[in-house]
Amino acid sequence: MMITGLHTVVDIFCIGCGSIVGWKYEAAHDKTQKYKEGKFILERVKLTGPDGSNYLETQEAQVGGSDLDDA
Repeated sequence: MMITGLHTVVDIFCIGCGSIVGWKYEAAHDKTQKYKEGKFILERVKLTGPDGSNYLETQEAQVGGSDLDDA
């Protein structure tokens, strides 16, 4: 059970260290949440870049703006 209703999820884990880094929505039991099925959530604080640096620190400079800015 999540805030948005009942969902069936599976863990996503790192094959390198075995840590759980997120989850994937397998099924949504509420019709209004069906759009989530097959989508996944990755927790940035648990990810590292290819060089071993913290993903959040290296990528934060590239994140910004919105779709409305492009219109």
